[in-house]
Amino acid sequence: MKKFRNYVIMGLVSMLSIFLISCSQKGDTADGGQGGKKIKVGVSIANFDDTFLTYMMDGMKKAAEKEGDIELEFVDAKEDIAKQMNQVENFVTQGKDVIIVVPVDTSAADPMTNAAVTNGTKIVYVNRNPGNLPDGAYYVGSEEKKAGIMQMEYLAEKMGGKGNIVILMGKLDNEGTIKRTEGVEEIAKKYPDIKILDKQTGLWQRTDGMAKTENWLNKYGNEINAIVSNNDDMALGAVQALKDSGKTGIFVIGVDATPDGLAALAAGDISATVFQDADGQGGGAVEVAKKAANGETVVKETWVPFKLVTPENINEFKK
Repeated sequence: MKKFRNYVIMGLVSMLSIFLISCSQKGDTADGGQGGKKIKVGVSIANFDDTFLTYMMDGMKKAAEKEGDIELEFVDAKEDIAKQMNQVENFVTQGKDVIIVVPVDTSAADPMTNAAVTNGTKIVYVNRNPGNLPDGAYYVGSEEKKAGIMQMEYLAEKMGGKGNIVILMGKLDNEGTIKRTEGVEEIAKKYPDIKILDKQTGLWQRTDGMAKTENWLNKYGNEINAIVSNNDDMALGAVQALKDSGKTGIFVIGVDATPDGLAALAAGDISATVFQDADGQGGGAVEVAKKAANGETVVKETWVPFKLVTPENINEFKK
């Protein structure tokens, strides 16, 4: 009898073991099976208050949701280089598979790159290109100079090749600011009768764009024929300043084609904008991060094209 009882107990233990193993295998299948665990990605954004970057984060979230095996953790660097460096170091310590960064200052990106790659962590820069990327570091974004070229070519035609412009620039240490402004200036030089009266930073913000435009209107009055802005938010600030002062007939052009920018274009408040693909950049960064985490071959730089948006083709860009 005792021997029989022992057999029963052994049988039950065996059945329980099989049951637990089966549950474990089902759990593995739910998480993606062998090698299918979540890819953990830390994302440091230069500034959560930047309108375009918020849309780009949405693009990352949509891409991660579509992939199904990517876990994103977002942190806000609040335009603080030291804070962003700490965030990257923390992600490395936490064992993130990949780090995505929109750098506060591209000229200060090398220490972040080194902190990641020397510890075997892949790093993907997006929207702002630090350049000089070593193995294990990548970039996804647009060729910034082309946006400025598109802006000024369009304006030069609208202005008949003559007139005075002012330029609203983003943060002076940002690649987008530098390259977009270079593009504007390069085309403007081709027109002897187009003069750049001034260029000032509006820090990518609508309120600062408005304040700078108010100062220009007080200084130059009716001399200004066009306002070229490195982004839509500053352009919209300029529009508000023009409305408040009662000024009309001044061309305003931005970059990003944000919903507010497109609404202003539809209303005739701005003349044009340049579409910067937030979903393309955000989703592209997630795609590169996944490939890098899986050990796939990834090109160093992935380019997402700009597109000029005018009253004639605006419907193509409305969501």
